[in-house]
Amino acid sequence: MKYRISFLALLAVAVLGQSCVSSKKYKELDANYTQLQNSTKDLSIKYQTSEQALAVARGRNQSLEEQINQQKANVTALQDALNKCLNSSSQGNVNISKLVDEINSSNRYIQQLVNAKNKSDSLNMVLTNNLTRSLSPTETQDVDVKVLKGVVYISLSDNMLYKSGSYEVSDKAGATLSKIAKIITDYSNYDVLIEGNTDNVPIAQKNIRNNWDLSALRASSVVQALQTTYQVDPKRLTAGGRGEYNPIADNSTPQGKAQNRRTQIIITPKLDQFMDLIGKAPADQPAPPAKQ
Repeated sequence: MKYRISFLALLAVAVLGQSCVSSKKYKELDANYTQLQNSTKDLSIKYQTSEQALAVARGRNQSLEEQINQQKANVTALQDALNKCLNSSSQGNVNISKLVDEINSSNRYIQQLVNAKNKSDSLNMVLTNNLTRSLSPTETQDVDVKVLKGVVYISLSDNMLYKSGSYEVSDKAGATLSKIAKIITDYSNYDVLIEGNTDNVPIAQKNIRNNWDLSALRASSVVQALQTTYQVDPKRLTAGGRGEYNPIADNSTPQGKAQNRRTQIIITPKLDQFMDLIGKAPADQPAPPAKQ
């Protein structure tokens, strides 16, 4: 409300200073401001949704690793029980056979979990290698590609991506975005989050209130470029801004500020790919027994 009053006050001064400004023009400016506010609210909602989706995706690999460790512990316990059976004359052949079957079942389940995780890791590495090889030496100075916790991060500097002091995508970014768009299109089982980040220098530009607005607008510009120019399916895209609150370097130096002014394209496998493997055994075999 404070910003709205300030904006209207400025308009009032402009009207008093220039009697030729009509009420129609004033209403048009006021409508434009309201539209900008609504757009910013929409971007904030989309960002919160993308944060939740990213948190689930990051937790997927951890869940798989926990499943693997749990099943390995089960196998160890079953093996110990089998050894006791073999050393005890009181245990019959039926119990031994049952333990062997349970161990084999647990081993198959562990291998399936390991294969799923390895497949995800391998796809991420292939995606990363394909993109890295497609970049020119000049582009690699402004593009950083890495895999972290099962997620592919593509970090783009603002100097390459945007026009100076703007959130509009620059013409020189076209070649790089086209290569990234091809990778995104080729790997259709992945979702994509575009995340804007800024340094801690306050923005001083008309109609942009702060770094939250700037980071969200920049992420939205990249999303729209991928959709309209490179025909990436918009259902796979999410735009979000983190303002100045996700730094990767010290903002006290020009070099640190430059590192923090970035846009990240975060590529994650679709969330339903491994849901059948998390929390349950394969349908064609019994669930691994719990530890006694």
